[in-house]
Amino acid sequence: MNICYNQTGDDMERLQKVLAQSNIASRRKSEEMIQAGRVKVNGEIITELGFKVNPNDVIEVDGSRIERVEHYYFLMNKPTGIVSTASDEKGRKTVLDLLSEEHRSLRLYPVGRLDYDTAGLLIITNDGELTHILTHPEHEVEKEYLARVDGIIIRKKIVELRNGVKIDGDYLAKPKEVRLIELDKHNQTSLISMTLIEGRNKQVRKMVEAIGYKVKKLTRVRYDFLTLEGIERGSYRPLKIHEVKKLYGNSLPKSQ
Repeated sequence: MNICYNQTGDDMERLQKVLAQSNIASRRKSEEMIQAGRVKVNGEIITELGFKVNPNDVIEVDGSRIERVEHYYFLMNKPTGIVSTASDEKGRKTVLDLLSEEHRSLRLYPVGRLDYDTAGLLIITNDGELTHILTHPEHEVEKEYLARVDGIIIRKKIVELRNGVKIDGDYLAKPKEVRLIELDKHNQTSLISMTLIEGRNKQVRKMVEAIGYKVKKLTRVRYDFLTLEGIERGSYRPLKIHEVKKLYGNSLPKSQ
């Protein structure tokens, strides 16, 4: 049994966090395993949820020793015409095809999804714990999109977006922020910025359609504090240690 261990933080980590990073059990399930007496550290059964371990501790689950492996984090500028999955049943090119051969061997996957015809920022990792907290709505992680819209959007429609619009039937989709950036009267288009803390399928496009317009071009330009600065379309870079730490720190539930 292999476990992914976040080596970017302090040496001491809560036991349930280390277990959750194995991508075998969620944080909650890991807590249940500890409380059930199924986890040993250095030969001793641990039932305390606040117990901390260091990289040299020997951890066992149901009698099987865990081996910790390194996590990897990359920031990609996804082009359109690429699917943001690890594989595609239709044989289309995926974001993993943009990685070097060395990085493709690391069993990475994208955090969330960007539509086939949407470009922009995408995080790629093998850290299941970080993936969970970046994609779960309770953590309120901001994702900002720039949408080039067909037609001149009047301010009344921007207010409608800010107040929330119905999509997918009766679901009220309300953005964190909406800004009108540009009105191009010559080409009869508008440029808006929309910040979301959720990520329903084609949400930005559906919200724009709900006010009577259509998105011509869509790019995700920010994920939390991360931007596309310095990353050309179709390329990627490794995240720095302090960036990973900040993602973990910023993604704590707001109720805490």
